[in-house]
Amino acid sequence: MNKLKKFFKKLGPGFITGASDDDPSGIATYAQTGAAFGYSQLWTALFSFPFMTVIQEMCGRIGMVTGKGIAVIVKENYAKPVLYIAVFLLALANTINIGADLGAMASSAKLVIGMPFEILLFIFTAVILILEVLVPYPAYARFLKYLAFSLLAYVIAAFVIKQDYAKIAISTFVPYFSLDRTYLLNIVALLGTTISPYLFFWQADEEIEEEIEHNKLRAMGRGVPKVRRGDIREMRFDTTLGMFFSNLITFFIIVTAASTLNLHNIKNIQTASDAAQALRPIAGDFAFLLFALGIVGTGMLAVPILAGSASYAISESFNWKVGLGKKFTQAHGFYGVITIATLIGLFVNFVSIKPFQMLYYTAVLNGIVAPPLMILIMLIGNNKKIMREYTNSSASNILGWIITIVMTIAAISLLLTLWKK
Repeated sequence: MNKLKKFFKKLGPGFITGASDDDPSGIATYAQTGAAFGYSQLWTALFSFPFMTVIQEMCGRIGMVTGKGIAVIVKENYAKPVLYIAVFLLALANTINIGADLGAMASSAKLVIGMPFEILLFIFTAVILILEVLVPYPAYARFLKYLAFSLLAYVIAAFVIKQDYAKIAISTFVPYFSLDRTYLLNIVALLGTTISPYLFFWQADEEIEEEIEHNKLRAMGRGVPKVRRGDIREMRFDTTLGMFFSNLITFFIIVTAASTLNLHNIKNIQTASDAAQALRPIAGDFAFLLFALGIVGTGMLAVPILAGSASYAISESFNWKVGLGKKFTQAHGFYGVITIATLIGLFVNFVSIKPFQMLYYTAVLNGIVAPPLMILIMLIGNNKKIMREYTNSSASNILGWIITIVMTIAAISLLLTLWKK
């Protein structure tokens, strides 16, 4: 029991960041992947793991070493117009994503308890805002950790259903490629959903929040943290575990959808709640319940992180007081952005944009924003003036530049596809 407590205590920003990547909009993407292509894209979960880990480790290390968020460092050392455009697109994408996630949570809860969609939507929004604005950071961070484990519902759901384990093994370790436009476009969507800009800002800033909590730093951007090699090792362990957990859940969601929806020729899933509802007659009430409640749990985790990362980026860009460790009275602008982004996300559900379109627009924006931010993260990670002796290793640079190039090509492909339309 003591070992379990010790292990749980080691879980920090990296684990929470990884878990938040499997938000309701991500779940919809992964469920659609399994429904449309069966097991054939399972290899993408294994492929993305090392690249996602490397990029997030850089973000965490940047925050730990400098005591500053990514927006502050970019503003101080690189072209400001690039930062402002990126932050604007990030805030826009996050707000749409918040709307999609809140809608998915309300729709899924409605399937389980039967309350009206609108009431559930307002309840979830109010609870999330109260927790994020009023609960002190240490307690809030623990709450997010517990919520992350709600994703285990998707692991259990996969084992409740009969699986073709031989086919799963082959599809995981032997990549299958098709030149079919829909197949390739879905891989682009998977990458955009997995390696998302909001994760970059969130993890860097949460590493700083942890340093402030443990008295290694006075406040964000105030002083230089006293970082030890052991601190970096702990952050890497936490980040690696978080990204492994994230990709593991992705894997099992695809498996569940492939072994049920695809097998029964249901190949068009538009939202996460659609996937849960479609599972019920095929896999039974227990699998349906696990899938639906998992959407609610991960939404409670992801929506605050989407709003928080947008607020960190905007607040740092305008030199506002920032941090979940501060009270509302100490950081009006920071908490104001969180509140406004969440409320706009709420009201997005009442405009004439279909949930699937919201997810699509978010994927497009994330696909455009991620590559330039990744280039900046790579440059910061190799800048000795900023990072001192904690610059990127050779392995980090190789993997980092590979995924940056891949994501850039994916973004260009996505834009060309949209242009042709």
